[in-house]
Amino acid sequence: MKQLLILGAGTAGTMMANHMRPKLDKKEWQITIVDQYKTHYYQPGFLFLPFDIYTEDQVKKAGKKFIPKGVSYVQKKIEQIFPKENKVKLEDQTINYDILIIATGSKIAPEEVEGMKGANWHKNVFDFYTYEGSLALRNKLRTFKGGKMVVHFTEMPIKCPVAPLEFVFLADSYFNKKGMRDKVDLTFVTPLGGAFTKPKATASLSYLLKEKNIKVVTDFAIEHVDNDKNQIVDYADRAVDYDLLVTVPTNMGDKLIERSGMGDDLNFVPTHHNTLQSLDIENVFVIGDATNVPASKAGSVAHFQAETLTDNLLLYIDGKPLKEEFDGHANCFIETGNNKALLIDFNYTQEPVKGNFPFSGIGPLKLLTESILNHWGKLAFRWIYWHMLLKGIAIPFVSRNMSLKGKNI
Repeated sequence: MKQLLILGAGTAGTMMANHMRPKLDKKEWQITIVDQYKTHYYQPGFLFLPFDIYTEDQVKKAGKKFIPKGVSYVQKKIEQIFPKENKVKLEDQTINYDILIIATGSKIAPEEVEGMKGANWHKNVFDFYTYEGSLALRNKLRTFKGGKMVVHFTEMPIKCPVAPLEFVFLADSYFNKKGMRDKVDLTFVTPLGGAFTKPKATASLSYLLKEKNIKVVTDFAIEHVDNDKNQIVDYADRAVDYDLLVTVPTNMGDKLIERSGMGDDLNFVPTHHNTLQSLDIENVFVIGDATNVPASKAGSVAHFQAETLTDNLLLYIDGKPLKEEFDGHANCFIETGNNKALLIDFNYTQEPVKGNFPFSGIGPLKLLTESILNHWGKLAFRWIYWHMLLKGIAIPFVSRNMSLKGKNI
């Protein structure tokens, strides 16, 4: 019997298990998914947990319940991939494969910046990209009396590039509701030349930061965190003071990729941008945050990738040419606070623009425009994630490739 082996039972890996099980003959193909962790986290929820918008049990569930029947689920640490031998070594066994899907995601690496994971880590220096960090930050914010709050990210790429901006917008709203916004000096610090990752979005939406009295420090390449002076310092010796630092550390692929000699400098796997096949090994495919494709590392991207990858795996099995189809499509809600949000839709070549979504004439969602409806769309996505996305169910009216209909291009 042939073996399709999936490494990682996060968003992308779980989706692929659900996509592929109905499409492969159970008499010919065994599907195995491996992950050392029992808990599946709704990572977009880490943005809301610090502000008491979501509770702990809304962002985590037992991972096993989302693995389809007929798929072998192995909860063990993955030690190393041996691609030339078509095998993967786990902590106490070895699994051979015919096709390998790498869906091992990305993780924060605060140790990459001197002093970041120092004496004040999760005391007055926090991340919100992990469950532990988000929960610790929630507890800190409940008792925060005011001062200089700095929201910062280290470098690209990061999971959901708009999340740091969303955090600072939600912080503004949070402190306003608590009646203490005048006691909090909010600063957003970015290594980029503008607040948003896309130039057109920066030009269109910078007014939001001015309206909310949020200071912006651009082109800040962090060199170290000074835990004694409560400062972040860049390579040009610029320093930004903080009482509370909320930072997004360097994001890196899993250390498994480094151990296996299959990644780039950040442990992301070199991947064909349109087929999602490994550039180095023919029977290895990569999806989600584990890839080095220049697309947003977000759940919507993994969802669109999964649809193309499913087709390409079936073509590969049949010995047919792969579709060079995936276009980097990303679809993201951006929380702007006060129960409003923006919606952006873009891909490798097309920046976010204004327009209607998903229908060109009636929307009902507006692109690059604040609205309450977009906010509810963001909150509704949690239900969609648990009940549709992970199960490989297509989201109605949203195509895997970006449509230009309704966009003001």
